[in-house]
Amino acid sequence: MAILRDALGDARCVINVGAGAGAYEPTGLDVLAVEPSETMIAQRPIGSARVVRAHAERLPLSDDSFDAALAVNTVHHWTDLRAGLRELRRVVRTRVVVFLRDPQRGDPFWLTQNYLPSLDPSRRFGRIMATIRDEFPSVREYPVPLPRDFIDGLFTAYWAQPEMYLDAEVRKNMSNFALAQDEDVKSGLDALRSDLESGAWDRSYGHLRTLTELDLGHRVLVAELP
Repeated sequence: MAILRDALGDARCVINVGAGAGAYEPTGLDVLAVEPSETMIAQRPIGSARVVRAHAERLPLSDDSFDAALAVNTVHHWTDLRAGLRELRRVVRTRVVVFLRDPQRGDPFWLTQNYLPSLDPSRRFGRIMATIRDEFPSVREYPVPLPRDFIDGLFTAYWAQPEMYLDAEVRKNMSNFALAQDEDVKSGLDALRSDLESGAWDRSYGHLRTLTELDLGHRVLVAELP
């Protein structure tokens, strides 16, 4: 994603915390990936950045050892957000870049609003944003609207293609579903399937299929360190 590369600025060595399978790792830079899950590490393709297994809250790295830190779609999974943010600040010299979705910004997401409310993280994201701003008072925020053809597997990626959420292969790459209760998911998806078959979804949300992009609250946060 170009906006992430731009946000890293002149950084040359970057730590990518909560890197997962490496979908958003910048090329052309010296990147160290940090990922706690052996399963995700095993999914990293050949040729991706070197990786260490560790948690954001306890980085096995020296102080000021990287130019910048990158954290993409991960901070809401950390067990101690404040400790993780302080670790990022400890090991980098210039800036911290965080990509997340704040459900309280932008347009409501119909999937969590009407079908899968148990997957709506709105309540905890108020605390997440407050903690980030407390640790990085000068953080800058940039909106990232998602294009209609954005198919990289984000939970919200198929906002104009509701049929995709009925595909188990699509859902298995989304951590939101992996962490959800099976009964909740089945009930919500059954309702979505029914509304697609009856045309109810299109009567309510069909206009989304004509939009080129939609702001669903995705933001890039950039904190310059003193």
